[in-house]
Amino acid sequence: MINSDFAKLENTILHKIGNKLNEEGIRFSKSPIITDDEINNLLLKYFFSPFKQNEYFNLYHDTDIKLNEIYSYVSAIFTDNQELFNQSVNIAKHLYEQSVHPKIKNGEIYVTYFKDCMLDGENMDAIGIFKSETRDTYLKVYPSSDGFKIDSETGININKLEKGCLIFNTEAEKGYVVALVDNLSKGSEAQYWIDNFLHVKTREDEYHHTQNALNLCKNFVVESLPKEYDVTKADQADMLNQSLQFFKENETFSLDNFAENVMKHPQIIETFKQYKQNYENENEIKIADDFDISETAVKKQSRVMKSVIKLDKNFHIYIHGKREMIEKGFDENTGMHFYKLFYKEEL
Repeated sequence: MINSDFAKLENTILHKIGNKLNEEGIRFSKSPIITDDEINNLLLKYFFSPFKQNEYFNLYHDTDIKLNEIYSYVSAIFTDNQELFNQSVNIAKHLYEQSVHPKIKNGEIYVTYFKDCMLDGENMDAIGIFKSETRDTYLKVYPSSDGFKIDSETGININKLEKGCLIFNTEAEKGYVVALVDNLSKGSEAQYWIDNFLHVKTREDEYHHTQNALNLCKNFVVESLPKEYDVTKADQADMLNQSLQFFKENETFSLDNFAENVMKHPQIIETFKQYKQNYENENEIKIADDFDISETAVKKQSRVMKSVIKLDKNFHIYIHGKREMIEKGFDENTGMHFYKLFYKEEL
């Protein structure tokens, strides 16, 4: 988790970046921007407030991490933060080279240096790279001799950071720890910031492992289980509930322990483990057999792992537990299926 309560904005460099495809060029600053305490606090809010997720990344290169341009530039800054201005020019040039999609807007790039940032309880320095692309219109009300007047101004909304990253000075050998924001880009346009400019991969931490394992369980129960075995929607809902409950009640995940407690039957366990291997190969990921469970990832995934039985367009049955309290049947007189629910009282 990122905590910016005591973070200090040491320096900010600002350049103007255009769209290379449109030959808009770059306008470089000649020195860092000078700000007072009030503007500093506004900038801290602008830069840090969007980073609410606990998902992190690492800078990456297929052959050698030192060949990743951003890694090279930020490493020089972390070694000597007096290099911030020179390397900000390199960062701006690198971003311009990637700005070749016709929908990429021009805007300001901010390269910043922070001290006393907290990442998972550890104090460290960080480098921020942010880009603002859109302008909002604001009304300015002020008194006049006749009462009040209203003017309009165009400016940057500090509550809407569009693109940004925080690169923390830790795990340098793995490509540093990187937090990302990209609120506007879609499709191929999004690739230029995350893939082409930064070139990152997901950090293999407890959040990553927990998220992948829950996705694996959901896909197995929803897609594979009904193809291999004669199971009802209620059976699937029950197994989804048990899977999620396991992650909520345990601090660590063990594949064997999970399979024995949730899948239970040896044949289903074997099918699940084989499905895991196929799932890893198809998605080009590795899901660890043992890891610490991330409570944050469980909370996020629980929103999409709802156990729901949808009946035609008339009813949705939400199942939270006690599989034995629901029965499925078929009424020969009407030629329709039915579910029978048992309960003690209406709430």
